[in-house]
Amino acid sequence: MATTDPASATGGPAARLRDHPAGARASTAFTERFGRRPALVASAPGRVNLIGEHTDYTGGYVLPVAIDRRIYVAGIPRPDRTVRLYSVDYGASVDFSLDDARLDAPRRDSEHPWSNYVRGVFAALQAEGYALRGADMVIAGDVPQGAGLSSSAALEVATALFAAAAGAFELPPMEAIRLARRAENEWVGVACGIMDQFVSRMARRGHALFLDTDSLRYEHVPLPPGAAMVVIDTRVRRSLASSAYNLRRQEAEDAIAAARRHVPGWRLVRELPSPSLPGLASHMPPAQHRRLRHLVEENARVVEAVAALRRSDLAAFGALMNASHESLRDLFEVSCPELDAVVEIARGVPGVLGARMTGAGFGGSAVALVRAEATGALLQAIEREYPLRAGKTPQLFVLEAGEGARVEALPS
Repeated sequence: MATTDPASATGGPAARLRDHPAGARASTAFTERFGRRPALVASAPGRVNLIGEHTDYTGGYVLPVAIDRRIYVAGIPRPDRTVRLYSVDYGASVDFSLDDARLDAPRRDSEHPWSNYVRGVFAALQAEGYALRGADMVIAGDVPQGAGLSSSAALEVATALFAAAAGAFELPPMEAIRLARRAENEWVGVACGIMDQFVSRMARRGHALFLDTDSLRYEHVPLPPGAAMVVIDTRVRRSLASSAYNLRRQEAEDAIAAARRHVPGWRLVRELPSPSLPGLASHMPPAQHRRLRHLVEENARVVEAVAALRRSDLAAFGALMNASHESLRDLFEVSCPELDAVVEIARGVPGVLGARMTGAGFGGSAVALVRAEATGALLQAIEREYPLRAGKTPQLFVLEAGEGARVEALPS
């Protein structure tokens, strides 16, 4: 696996962040609100995880891609420690002092929860000793929120790159990733793993990112031509901080601890020998055993999926996606009727290679891998059948694998 940074930290002529529609919205709104042009525009992508779900916080393997939807932060440094923040998408503004951005005493904003991701990143940077400057900032983006495409990590990573550029300090990619995750863990209160922030910072266009979340070694794996990614937003919304996400994580950790007491010779759950799984059923509650079985088998599926991509075997890759969804539904129990419905509909369309829920679950989105010529048929089937089964109108996105986070200094 590689360990080099594929993305420029400063952008360049090819980046043209401000020329993207969402980037242009952020820049235009900044000028309208603050009466001058922004000096910096940072952006970071959302992500869709192709396979490897609920493995990242147990040191497992994941295979996400960044999507060609991004969060943009446009702004200019201030001479004081005030942050004036405006969200185009929410039509709301907040002001806060960097003196109040402390991880040991987080002052969360319940009225403007979107601002907590920004506050948390500033707090995490300050906790590490970085000298921050205040800023006027405007946020806009086209990553669907609540759809399981990690708009939160995109905002965190974009904020980290913006803060570093505004403060004129170097922020190594791994530091940006770690501190963005720390912001979500300690300020927002979601016990997420590192995958979302990692792929948002380190993605490469046209590639999936095979990540070992224990060592943080990674490899960019080219996506074979001839297939499209379709993300199906069920329009079922959930709050990760108040959902069963944290409960599932605790169950997984408890299952791993119980397994360690009875099976020696392994450190990470992906190293637990599969033949030992049946014998562990009597040593933990049934729900914990199901969580453990999912983790062991899902890690193996990621490795098989990477091998399938390398040999351009999209049919094998799709079959692994299908098996992943069934495991998430039956063993990890994080699916929901709407996710199951869109997956079933998608699998019934000729040319669909595989489909599964993606993200933490309990709502959000599914992802389907479909032969390019069958994309239209899939979209039509979902639009026709899902409202009849779920009583909701889906959002559909045909996405490409995009590039990681960037920041661009604008001419004065």
